[in-house]
Amino acid sequence: MIKNQVEVAIAILYRDGKLLLQLRDDIPGIAYPGCWALFGGHIEPGETPEIALRRELQEEIGYDIPSASKFGCYTDVTVIRHVFYAQLTVDVKDLELKEGWDMGLLTPDEIRVGSHFSEKAGMVRSLGNPHQRILLDFIEKKPIDL
Repeated sequence: MIKNQVEVAIAILYRDGKLLLQLRDDIPGIAYPGCWALFGGHIEPGETPEIALRRELQEEIGYDIPSASKFGCYTDVTVIRHVFYAQLTVDVKDLELKEGWDMGLLTPDEIRVGSHFSEKAGMVRSLGNPHQRILLDFIEKKPIDL
């Protein structure tokens, strides 16, 4: 781990052949403002990536994930991303968006194109680059049937 590198746990949640993403708030100073990204966040001191993932999903969308499988670890100069995947076992309408601008189920084709229309934003917004790369790897490797 490089000094000042943060660790995050993020989730690829899928349902009915689509992938759940969060439209991040459009606030300067946050990572990937106004972009579609995976749900998750920072791992707190003393937490495992799995515990952080459960906490973040509860904080962001009120979702108690039954179980998750490790997909991989993506590292760059500033971030170590622990990536998990799991089936979303509830309807999106049953989730409560507590963090972010919007959320939506995106098709693999929308992931490939790199953008999706947001009802709340009233416009097409891009995917964050690392999130698109992770999702493209996931779609290509197909650990589940999308």
